[in-house]
Parts: sequence; C-alpha cells; structure tokens
Amino acid sequence: MTTTYYVASSLDGFVAAPGDDLDWLLQFGFEPFQEQYDRFFAGVGAIVMGSTTYEWLIAHEGSWPYADLPTWVFTSRSLTTSDGADVRFVSGDVADHQDTITRAAGERDVWVVGGGLLAAQYQQAGLLDELRVTVMPIVLGAGSPLLPVAAPTAVFELVGTTPLVGGAVELHYRAG
Repeated sequence: MTTTYYVASSLDGFVAAPGDDLDWLLQFGFEPFQEQYDRFFAGVGAIVMGSTTYEWLIAHEGSWPYADLPTWVFTSRSLTTSDGADVRFVSGDVADHQDTITRAAGERDVWVVGGGLLAAQYQQAGLLDELRVTVMPIVLGAGSPLLPVAAPTAVFELVGTTPLVGGAVELHYRAG
C-alpha cells in the first residue's frame, strides 16, 4: 500500500493556471491517457484532496466521479457533500488522519488528488510514498505549483517513465 500523488503538470511545474484554471489541461482530452489512468485507479482504495480540488470537481463533473471510494477532503471551511459521495471533511495535520485513511484503503493505495499544497503537506510529514506526474507539453508561466514544499526534499528515485500520445510523459518517482 502506498500514498501516491498522481497529477498532471505543465513543463514549468504548475498543476493549475492562475485562478485554478484547468483549461490548459482539458484541451488535451482524456482519451490518450485513459489506459494509464485506469491502470493506476484500479489500485486506489481511498482518496484525499484539498477543498479547491473538491469544489472544482463538484462544479465541473456533474456527478461525483469517485462514488465507490471513501474520500477525505482537507478544508478549514464548511462544505456540503455531493450526492452519492462518501466524503469526510477534515482539518488539521495530514498525519492525524493518515491511519484512518490507510485503514479505509485496505490493501489498496491512497491517492492524493489535485492540489500541490496538500501533496506538499504529505511530503513534509514523510507520508508521500510516490509521485506520478504526467508532464504535459505546455508552459503556463504562473499558477499553482506542483509541490510547494518549504524546504528541499530528499532525492526522489525515478522508477519509470511512460511516453504518452501528444508529447506528454508520465514520470514515476519513489520518495527518497
């Protein structure tokens, strides 16, 4: 069982353009990446995300895309649950919730979805086991950073690369 930050990034290291805009990513479509995503998602037993990612999904997906998986949303605000979603709103340090989350995942993995701020908290707490970053062939110049940590990390070990259609490449790292 691993805790994995699985995300798409621009060449210059942003996961969202200013204003949490994902149009830059959506222009590539999802079909070229479906097989890779399905393979990863098949091993996921629980999800964690920040409130910005949660609100984006609610606003843009129409229905909750992870109905079969327990999801923890880290937030300091009061939010409402989407119909059909197994969502638990929590706040505070990620380490305070990790045991509960990993128990819920069972033998499967925990997916840190979306925002770099939450992934950085996981990394700084020593709880991030893997990074799977699909680097898209575009430069944004500004936006939400991939992994905005407060200090340098240990060296990540590259365990695999997968070239994808359209010039994207998935980089698979294990935390050092």
